[in-house]
Amino acid sequence: MEGCAVTAELLTRAQAGDGEAFAQLVEPYQRELQAHCYRFLGSAADAEDALQDTLLSAWQSLPKFEGRASVRTWLYKVATSRCLDALRSARRRPPVSTPPRAGLAPPEPTRLGELLWLEPYPDALLEGLTGSAPSPEARYETTESISLAFITALQLLPPRQRAALILRDVLGFHASEAARILDTTEESVTSALKRARATLERHQKSSAQREPAPPPNSAAEQDLVSRLTRAFETADVAGIVALLTSDAWLTMPPLPLEYQGRDLAAQFLTATAFRPGWTARLIPTRANGQPAFGFYTRDPDTGSFYTVGLMVITLSGTQISAMTRFDPAILTRFGLPAILPD
Repeated sequence: MEGCAVTAELLTRAQAGDGEAFAQLVEPYQRELQAHCYRFLGSAADAEDALQDTLLSAWQSLPKFEGRASVRTWLYKVATSRCLDALRSARRRPPVSTPPRAGLAPPEPTRLGELLWLEPYPDALLEGLTGSAPSPEARYETTESISLAFITALQLLPPRQRAALILRDVLGFHASEAARILDTTEESVTSALKRARATLERHQKSSAQREPAPPPNSAAEQDLVSRLTRAFETADVAGIVALLTSDAWLTMPPLPLEYQGRDLAAQFLTATAFRPGWTARLIPTRANGQPAFGFYTRDPDTGSFYTVGLMVITLSGTQISAMTRFDPAILTRFGLPAILPD
C-alpha cells in the first residue's frame, strides 16, 4: 500500500508539471520498456530512439491519464504505439555496411539474409529483468525472449502480429489488456496471436531439435568459450570448425552473406580471416543472454589491434549452432574500444 501511495503522489505531481516527479515515476520501467522496443524493432539504436519517443509522448499526454490501468500498463501502451509507428514508417534506418576488404574473396553464400538492421543487445541493459518471474500468461522466459534467434523470428512477423505475440506470450498481458493497449478487440488480438504463433513455430522447427545451451557462466559454457578463443587467437580453423554443429550458421549483418555448415564455415574463415601473419584477440562480453566477443585483428604496421566487429555465439549443448558477426560500430554500446594496444 505504501508503494501505491508513493506512485499516486508522484503521478499527481507529474500531472501538475513536475518534471522530477515524472522522472521518478517512469524510472523503474525504463529498462523493460527499452527491451520491449528492441523486441519490436530488432535494433538497439532504434529501440533507444523509440524509448525516448515513448517518454516524450508519455510526458505530453500525462495530464490525460485517468488511471484506468496501472502506470506500467499505460507506458507499455505508449511504447507499443511508438514502435508500431516506427514499423509503419516509409523506411527503416538504412544499415551502414562495411564491405569485405579489397583482395578478399568470400565463397558463395548459402543464402542472402534480409534482416540487415538486426543488432545485438548488451546484457548490461538486461540487469534486473532476467531474474524477474514471468507472468503466468507468458510462454517465454525473459532470457529466451531476448535471444538472437527469438528476436530474428519476431522480425518476420507483421507489426500487429508481432505486437500481439510480445504482449501476450512475452509480457503475459491478458487478452483484454492487450486489446486495450492496441485499441482493438479481444477477438482481433486472439486471431493475430494465433497466426503469429504458427509462423514462429514454423521458423523455430529446426532449432527445436537442438540441445539446450549450458547455463550462463557455467563451467561448460566457459570451457567452450575458452576453446573458441584459443582457436581464433592461434588461427586454428580446424579447431573452430570442430566446435560447430553440422548445420551451424555464420551470419554478419548488415552484410547479407549467410553460410551454413562446417565446410562453408571453413572456406569463409580461410578466405577472409586466417591469412599468413594474421593475429587475433577476442575480448569477452555478453549480448542477448549469450556469450559475445569484441573481435580484433593486429595491424602489422602499427602493432595495434583494430576491431573487426562484435561476435555473438549461440550454443547448443557443448557446440556452437550460430556465430553472428556484427558491424564494428556496435562495440561502443558494449564499452569496448575500437583499437587495442599491442
